Amino acid sequence: MKDYFPIFVAVIGVVLFMVAWKLGYVAKLSTYVGETQQELKKCNWPTRDELMDSTLLIFVIIALLGLFTMGVDQMMILSLKALLKGVS
Repeated sequence: MKDYFPIFVAVIGVVLFMVAWKLGYVAKLSTYVGETQQELKKCNWPTRDELMDSTLLIFVIIALLGLFTMGVDQMMILSLKALLKGVS
């Protein structure tokens, strides 16, 4: 039985492809891919330098946001410790 499983899967795959072909799904998929390629050609893609600059800017902003979050977190911890010392 194990020997026939790959053949069974291949036959099911071929049958499903034939049904999709008959119902027109393969043609629709082909049209979709072609139209998508045409639209992607119309896009204004960034140059390598623009992409590197944008990536560097994102890294800097993430680092600054991380430092800000750490600073606020430390201030909150110190405030809560001082508040809890005052209560006890």
